[in-house]
Amino acid sequence: MKYSLNAVALAALSGFAAGKELPPDEKLAAEIFDSGVRHEHIMSTKMAYWDSRREQGLFDATQYKSMDASVDVVPCVNGIAELHAGDPLYTFKCSKLDLYDFKSHTDLGSNGGEGAGSWGWTSPDGREFVAIAQSDGAAFAEISPEGKLIYLGRLPQYPTAEPSLWREIKGYKNYIVIGSEAYYHGIQVFDMSKLLDVDPAKPVTFNNDDDISHFNGLPAGRSHTVQTNEEVGYAVASGAQPRNSSCASGLIFIDLSDMSNLTSPGCAAADGYVHDAQCLIYRGPDEKYVGEDICYGYNEDTLTIYNVTDKAHASIISRTSYEGASYTHQGWVLDTEWQQYLVLDDEYDEYDRAGLGAAGYPITYIWDISSLEAPKQTGYYQASRKGIDHNQFVHGDFVYQSNYGGGLHILDISSIPSDPTGKGVSEVAYFDIYPEDDDEEGGGQIEFQGTWSHYPYFKSGYIMINTIERGAYVVKLSS
Repeated sequence: MKYSLNAVALAALSGFAAGKELPPDEKLAAEIFDSGVRHEHIMSTKMAYWDSRREQGLFDATQYKSMDASVDVVPCVNGIAELHAGDPLYTFKCSKLDLYDFKSHTDLGSNGGEGAGSWGWTSPDGREFVAIAQSDGAAFAEISPEGKLIYLGRLPQYPTAEPSLWREIKGYKNYIVIGSEAYYHGIQVFDMSKLLDVDPAKPVTFNNDDDISHFNGLPAGRSHTVQTNEEVGYAVASGAQPRNSSCASGLIFIDLSDMSNLTSPGCAAADGYVHDAQCLIYRGPDEKYVGEDICYGYNEDTLTIYNVTDKAHASIISRTSYEGASYTHQGWVLDTEWQQYLVLDDEYDEYDRAGLGAAGYPITYIWDISSLEAPKQTGYYQASRKGIDHNQFVHGDFVYQSNYGGGLHILDISSIPSDPTGKGVSEVAYFDIYPEDDDEEGGGQIEFQGTWSHYPYFKSGYIMINTIERGAYVVKLSS
């Protein structure tokens, strides 16, 4: 089904000035966001675009050439990393990031390709592994000390589900948690330590009977994203449709203390659909909430902050919107211990030409959350090339961003605590994994293509990038 927004709603969404936090527009929220119209419109837009690309053969991963194992590294020289000499589709614009490997989804064991989420795990002896989401499951690989992806096998999607491009992954201790928009998929929990003894010459296809724990307590078995709180010991499924279920597509908590019996202690339904979240024990400046279990929810038109200490009776601390809000998508706190600031992205402000995103350049919104009851949007950073922002994660003084066709961007955010306007934020490195749109005005297309996710937390410095069309890249900051 196709969805469209009426002219009044579009005007309301795109007519804001930019730069301040706002109380939620309850009338607009009820009409556009709470009803699901906005979300279904975006999903429909994406699916129509992706269907057209499938028809053109652009999602056929067999056509993409993996990096030859004999090549040690493709350095970024004068703003270019040239993987296959003379081939413009393998000539990547870059800055201070070198290419160590690329494996197509086909060479990573997928019959369907279509990459999505990803996460990593480091074994007790320091080996580095990645889980790479694809439409038909998740591929597993080890990143060698030389930065090479060594394919080890895969976990197929849960067998009652049809393939879905939406597949998200997060880590919990030595496990990964996998959710999908596929009907009746549920949540898979896989022990990554099973990879330690796999012979790369004999990749293993794991199964959904003996090799996972499974949670099937989701409405229709679907989730849009997943999160984990490792300190407390639970996972979260967000955006579990339908919206008229008892949890209203909010945060559904999954107790991970007994992997043989995954159960839910409750959900947070009060603000309806949650697209993504980050849940942490609070140790920040707001003394009232120190020691509480706090979830920062990215709820379509608001930053919604929850107290989820009591999972059966979660409560909302605050709901705050911002000028130009089109689709509040995802974000991350700058410091998981002292939670004073966070960065947030809006997936549709560039596409809708709304607010700060009107020029088509991805916007990173900066928030002061010193008061959980009254967070403030204090500033922003505008990217240097056109495109759409998608997922971002903070590591140290840097935020690592997947900007669809723009690829991976690394921003220095160390200035934010002293200048939360964002004027001191700067881009320190990038790797554009989608050369097809390099000649566009502004350096990129405003479309849902290219990179979906990345994992920036390995001690080695290697960063794995998962892309929709091609496969997985491994890059590292130039020495």
